[in-house]
Amino acid sequence: MKIKRIGTYVWLMFVFSILFSCVEEQDFNQYDDLSITPTYEASVLYLEVPESTINDLPAPDTYSREFEFEAFSETVFADRVLEGVLTYYVENTTSKPLELEIRFLDATGNVLATEVFELDPEPSAEVIRETYYGPYGEDIDIIRNISSISVTATNNGDNVSTSSQDNPMVTLKSSGAFTVSIK
Repeated sequence: MKIKRIGTYVWLMFVFSILFSCVEEQDFNQYDDLSITPTYEASVLYLEVPESTINDLPAPDTYSREFEFEAFSETVFADRVLEGVLTYYVENTTSKPLELEIRFLDATGNVLATEVFELDPEPSAEVIRETYYGPYGEDIDIIRNISSISVTATNNGDNVSTSSQDNPMVTLKSSGAFTVSIK
């Protein structure tokens, strides 16, 4: 009998504690305060030009190429990008001093921004450059409006020398990391 009475008291205490416990009022408007801003990283441009190709260039020893690049101007990205950084890795293992110019163009061919690299002949260290866009860097509208990328390489040396390096070439790699608002 005492066990039954103790069980009843425990049960009543449990029921009263649930009824009179502190419960925070639910806020179903939390979605409005939610901020989702992941950072996405991707390769942007990758080029390798062997020294033999540079030696075959006719005067004035300049090579240009334009690449369509509309990934940044797509509405799903352009309307939501907040900030980001483009990182360039440039290496010259050829025997030639080179100038590398990268131009970002809009849909009408206007130049939005330019990056220039002066490269010493081999042996030269890899050049790493970061360009920031957004509140603490260049105007983010540059990124939003890129429609194509133009790369121009100028040989400031001769057309006959050959590097002592294995497989001499100039290499350009670039990547981007951008913070995007999902909501």
